[in-house]
Amino acid sequence: MALVAFAGGLGASVFAQSPTPPAQSLPAEIDRVVAIVNDEAVTLSELRHRTVQTESQLRQRNIELPPRDALEKQLLERLILERVQLQLARDTGLQVDDAALDAALARIAEGNRVTLAEMRTAIERDGIPWSRFRDDIRKEMLLSRLREREVTNRIVVTDAEVDNLLSNPGTPQAGEWLVEHILIRVPEQASPTELDRIQARMQEAIAQINKGEPFAKVAATYSQAPDANNGGSLGWRPVERLPNLYVDAGKALKTGELSRILRSPAGLHVIRITDRRGGNNLVDNTPVDQFHVRHILLRDTEVKSDDEARRRLMEIKQRVTHGADFAELARLHSNDLSAAKGGDLGWVYAGDTVPEFEQAVRNLKSGEISDPVQTQFGWHLIQLIERRTDSVSSERRRQVARQILRERKADEAYQDWLRQLRDRAYVELRLEER
Repeated sequence: MALVAFAGGLGASVFAQSPTPPAQSLPAEIDRVVAIVNDEAVTLSELRHRTVQTESQLRQRNIELPPRDALEKQLLERLILERVQLQLARDTGLQVDDAALDAALARIAEGNRVTLAEMRTAIERDGIPWSRFRDDIRKEMLLSRLREREVTNRIVVTDAEVDNLLSNPGTPQAGEWLVEHILIRVPEQASPTELDRIQARMQEAIAQINKGEPFAKVAATYSQAPDANNGGSLGWRPVERLPNLYVDAGKALKTGELSRILRSPAGLHVIRITDRRGGNNLVDNTPVDQFHVRHILLRDTEVKSDDEARRRLMEIKQRVTHGADFAELARLHSNDLSAAKGGDLGWVYAGDTVPEFEQAVRNLKSGEISDPVQTQFGWHLIQLIERRTDSVSSERRRQVARQILRERKADEAYQDWLRQLRDRAYVELRLEER
């Protein structure tokens, strides 16, 4: 469905957090090789570029910066991991063509409520070459496609697993948890000496937290998870969508308490639950809000300006008010796939649509039509046909349960896949060479 909320990183505000720092902020230093990854070099300029970028992101999140040398070591490992993924994508012919890249850039601009030209001007004003910004977004897309091909698309969820989740849907702490974590990867064939070293490093991280260092700073220093730049925060997560390892450990934790060291195929973990709250669980029979809606969508590419979009949709609203058929007008004017069904989206659940759309629906009475509403997809005219609070249908519960299991498996499988990929790579570290 066209209105499902977009969860990828490319939807984030490029003005609040650009993928690339201003070029003039990079230290003036003779370039050199800091690592060899298979047949490619990682250079000091790449590492310093990523360091400045990461420090900027941490400051924006009000996270205390870790020592520069410790951060550089962490970021070099992340660059190595990124490089082996890009090499695999290249060697297997995976690409992101210019058309797909241009479409993604247009979506980013839409998400920031600006035109593509305005976004480019803002980025270049910050000292970031447009070509580098494009390359960074292409790289993000390529890594996302690689993960989908190598991990997500290979996840298998059986009917028996769905049945088991539906028969045991909840936990004593069902709802949502605000989770922080640290991950340190362990090679599959780690020697006892190497395992002792990794465990000592995790103990060092725990000791710093226990001495009062902010968790976010310690995570940025030690964690090898992709969210380390966010201080190790996973944000609010429904309990049923967390890895089983985290749920089992979290049940016994008090709010704010640090877990013991946890072990998974990916490595060593430490978690902290900083807050808890209730929430609907779609795999049980808890009644949830449901809305039967239809809409007319004008995409930004179909109108010359926001004013034109508002004017056209207000004209359509007036015609419906005076007796015209909403469904017929949707078939004539809507740019959404639902146009063939008169704009009818059927029954949608709370959380199915992007926030702006859902808020507009919640403000409507049955039969009422909204004023024009703008989302990342364009401009909408929305009619609420009916609302209800009811238990989730059996088909919907199975669909949600299957998605929950896929997400659980995908997160765990992705970390394990990254570890295997890193283990197979030839890596020569040269950062300490001066």
